[in-house]
Amino acid sequence: MVDKATQSSLAPEPRGRGTAVAKAAKGQAMGHRPADAQGAPRRGPARRNYAALDLGTNNCRLLIARPDGPRFTVVDAFSRIVRLGEGLAATGAISDAAMDRALSALSVCADKLVRRNVHMARSVATEACRRASNGQEFVDRVYRETGIKLDIISPQEEARLAVLGCHALLEEGDGPALIFDIGGGSTELVLVDTSSGTPRTLDWRSLPWGVVSLSESVPHDSADAAARTAAYAQMRAQVGESIGSFASILGGARGADCRLLGTSGTVTTLASVYLGLTHYERRLVDGLRVDVAAMREICTMLADQSVAVRAQQPCIGPERADLVVAGCAILESIFDIWPAERVGVADRGIREGILRQLMAAGDKT
Repeated sequence: MVDKATQSSLAPEPRGRGTAVAKAAKGQAMGHRPADAQGAPRRGPARRNYAALDLGTNNCRLLIARPDGPRFTVVDAFSRIVRLGEGLAATGAISDAAMDRALSALSVCADKLVRRNVHMARSVATEACRRASNGQEFVDRVYRETGIKLDIISPQEEARLAVLGCHALLEEGDGPALIFDIGGGSTELVLVDTSSGTPRTLDWRSLPWGVVSLSESVPHDSADAAARTAAYAQMRAQVGESIGSFASILGGARGADCRLLGTSGTVTTLASVYLGLTHYERRLVDGLRVDVAAMREICTMLADQSVAVRAQQPCIGPERADLVVAGCAILESIFDIWPAERVGVADRGIREGILRQLMAAGDKT
């Protein structure tokens, strides 16, 4: 069933910055089918463009694609680190500066929705907007200024979309598999049964720690190496505590094959470090399988380094240097409770899950 955010409906015209773009974007971002200016016939289902926008605690990502048989072809994409959840743990609210950063990125997305003549789209917001006292106020402002209607989704929906978008990369094997998504403000763990082909969720948990929230909870950028080691241990302890009884559930569910798949900036970044890439290449990272022992070595190396040294890694850089260690701590905590030999790496997730949902609905219209 298509979410209400994708249905064709019209609301009052947005006002403020970028009104012209917002008016055009509004209908398309809501699933409205605009009339062709020259009266040309509408495109058939196979040529329609669909869009998925994921506004997380750390990143704003947009993916525009059209159906291509059982798959889809990417038409356009956009990604920008906005740190929407910066300072949220301390204040309980999204700051004005964070809102401005996100709105700047979302304005770019609104323009792309118009230029690419998107037939149907869904735009979601996750943990930062769920947790912030002014989350709905921010969502309302986004609509007024860009025409994009953000849907604040639940942790369960977030987990479901991530699995829908990346499960195809799971290794073949017997028994349940664990899929995880390390975000900026939370981490989703989903235990799935793949015996029937399409994954079925057996159990799931949403942990309150992501790379932004954990980084702000435990300062770890000390110039002292011993202090950095202690901070990393504290991070792992906090994540382990939040996993709690779910570890026992996973222990009882493990089969002969402990299959593990991760979708997040953490695993794709660490995979890039593992490959020694000088710049990020999705085609080399998406679908890669890395020995857990090698990933643990990379985590230890990065946790030992100062922020300045980590920033010199070409696929980390200054934007991720202060956050990647928190991702390492979360990842190692997952390794602790699900002792797989390898971890699969997916550069796909929520956006791809949304696109598959939209395209399936589009086939019926």
